[in-house]
Amino acid sequence: MIKGAMLQQQPELGSIRNTLWFLLPSLCGIFLFMMPYPTEGGFTIPVAILASQFKTLLAPVMAELLLGLVCLSALATAVFRWLMPTTALPTFWNDLLRPTHFWSAVRVVGAALVALVYFQVGAEAIYSSNTGGLLFNDLMPSLLAVFVFAGLFLPLLLNFGLLELMSTLLTPIMRPVFRLPGRSAIDCGASWLGDGSVGILMTSRQYDQGFYTQREAAIIGTSFSLVSISFTLVVLAQVKLEHLIFPFYATICVAGIVAAIVMARIPPLSRKPDNLVDGSKAPANRDDIPSDESSLSYGIAHALQKVNDMDSPAQQIKQGLHNALEMVLGLLPVVMALGTAALIVAEYTPLFNWLGKPFIPMLELLNVPQAVEASRTILVGFADMFLPAILAADIDSEKTRFIIAALSVTQLIYMSEVGALLLGSRIPVNFIEMVIIFLLRTLITLPVIALMAHWLL
Repeated sequence: MIKGAMLQQQPELGSIRNTLWFLLPSLCGIFLFMMPYPTEGGFTIPVAILASQFKTLLAPVMAELLLGLVCLSALATAVFRWLMPTTALPTFWNDLLRPTHFWSAVRVVGAALVALVYFQVGAEAIYSSNTGGLLFNDLMPSLLAVFVFAGLFLPLLLNFGLLELMSTLLTPIMRPVFRLPGRSAIDCGASWLGDGSVGILMTSRQYDQGFYTQREAAIIGTSFSLVSISFTLVVLAQVKLEHLIFPFYATICVAGIVAAIVMARIPPLSRKPDNLVDGSKAPANRDDIPSDESSLSYGIAHALQKVNDMDSPAQQIKQGLHNALEMVLGLLPVVMALGTAALIVAEYTPLFNWLGKPFIPMLELLNVPQAVEASRTILVGFADMFLPAILAADIDSEKTRFIIAALSVTQLIYMSEVGALLLGSRIPVNFIEMVIIFLLRTLITLPVIALMAHWLL
């Protein structure tokens, strides 16, 4: 039996009650968010299966539900931010319904766009199946389902000691490799294996609670929130490379890890302050383990301390409901507003074609076939990560299609989802920084992917 100094000093921490409250919810959280589950299309995680079933169940009324939720969010925000700004509200509702004036306006714009798409009125550029229609009909139903279940079940990962244990055990790996605390391993794993939106929501929650510094939250949010494993199959199907799933995902993993290691050490992420959400400096010794403790015993003791001090089960359920409400009402309008704007630019202007021309020499240097055709896809992924795969579908070279598809996934930041979620969260990354990060990730991962493609294909 493991006996650390803390457990010897406070034997009540190791009670059966505390041990069970630590083990059972934490194991459930690992199962829901991190356990790869085989499906006909590949692998996914249980919480994504629940979200998929939820989306299927509500399919007949999904459009009306989304219209109602987004419009309700915008209306309530307009009332309490502008018409009744001094009305007293409970803390949760005050934070939810009184964002800054800018984000309040974004919610109203998002609601207006949802209404235009739903009723098919106004300019076709707004409700087209390649712009607002794509978001409203394809992306937002998935996001709604993920938000509901991720919000409800996130406390299982966050509040029952699992992160305290992992922080102690994995800091010796995460800190030197990614410049992150050990507790981020759970966050990064859920982001990578599960769904990028889940990772961003988890990161934002941990940052709000004071467990990450500004630099750490920014690194995690912009380095690990990839699309789900199952969605990579959709990308591969679009470029007709389903038979290359294993080399494709190996390439994504290698390029993504290289990018995460490098990005953590260069601006703008490296220059983010190591301050907590309240502006205070993070303690320099917060990862230190007492000399008379082993990593395992110290981690277990802290996990049990977390359980011993936690709120009642009713409060945990309440927090889960608050999480879900905050995600649904706070983020859906933002995704609609920013995503639609980005897709309109990509679909109806030559901007991304022009921006891709400087990459032609780099593609030729990397010996990428059909470099000119490939250059048109390089930066369009900033609007939506699926657009490069659509544009690449007609390229003859299998190797080029492979490179474009892998790059679109590892670029990670796209405004139709991840970018909008980052801007709508409290993770300290602004739009200009996201553009810079997107470009840097492109420059870092493109050579890695090209080398992997030449080696594997």
